[in-house]
Amino acid sequence: MKKYFFVGVCGFLAAVLVLGGCSGKRKGLVVGVSKIVSHPALDAVERGLADELEAAGLNATFDWQNANGDVNTAAQIASRFKDEGVALAVGVGTPVAVALATVIADAPVVFTAVTDPVAAGLVDKLEGGKGNVTGMSDAIPVASQIKLFKDVAALKTLGYVYTSNEANSISALADVRSACEALGIELVAQSISSSSEVRQAAEAIAGRVDGVYVTTDNTVYSALPSLIEVCRRLKTPFFSADVTSCMDGGAMIAQGFSYYKAGRATGAMVVEILGGKRPEDIPVRFLTEPNEFDLLFDLDEAANCGIAIPPDILRQANYIFQNGALAER
Repeated sequence: MKKYFFVGVCGFLAAVLVLGGCSGKRKGLVVGVSKIVSHPALDAVERGLADELEAAGLNATFDWQNANGDVNTAAQIASRFKDEGVALAVGVGTPVAVALATVIADAPVVFTAVTDPVAAGLVDKLEGGKGNVTGMSDAIPVASQIKLFKDVAALKTLGYVYTSNEANSISALADVRSACEALGIELVAQSISSSSEVRQAAEAIAGRVDGVYVTTDNTVYSALPSLIEVCRRLKTPFFSADVTSCMDGGAMIAQGFSYYKAGRATGAMVVEILGGKRPEDIPVRFLTEPNEFDLLFDLDEAANCGIAIPPDILRQANYIFQNGALAER
């Protein structure tokens, strides 16, 4: 992961930069990027963002920052971006996006990987931005995903792990509950407040449900190996709403849009704004095209759980994980 450093007097470690470092306005086109935590999906967003700005011919310097799941660090990063005068700030994940929007009023703020920007208070409506803030949502088709899981695994009960102090996760919980009610599935929800609680949450529910589901919850995904290990040991299928984080196996079914393409789409918004378009005139964007979505089946996990995936459903996948290796179709 690239980091932006000053030289000479300001050549401190990244941690020092977050906590204060050197101050003063920076020269050139500097884009500050703050993400809530590092995991494959959010890292892919950053790659897509950088590639889109490069493709547009923008000679930008990126200040990459990671709040490591801490809202206080997110606020410190936002304050430093403001003090140092970044041209534009990008928030990857709800807590860092909220911190940027709260602190920065004199530069554009673009959010991405935010499921429900209205509930988070980032915008008042999806049809337009709010002042200097706009961005991209990673809302997913929860109901259709759960129906797919039910069709494959004959679900009667579904476990769901979510972060209780994230607006995204609370919003997703309501969607998951509604979908389960409509499909006649009993929902067993388990909340966490930090990534260190993921293993314990998985242990609490995996042995008593027909499958465990995680939507686009950054805190859970930052500790995903722990959840996968528990589900694998208890032979409980794990269902993921993020394909990027499951390319190395572990999710019997992973379905969702490409976070790299989400990063490219976010970068296109940044290019528009740096070209003079006002954030308030740009609606919240979503990935909706079929070619922007991926479907992965892990046949190793299916065998471990004693589940045979119907051939007509298996044919829909563009990724198959089998015998410890991933193949693209």
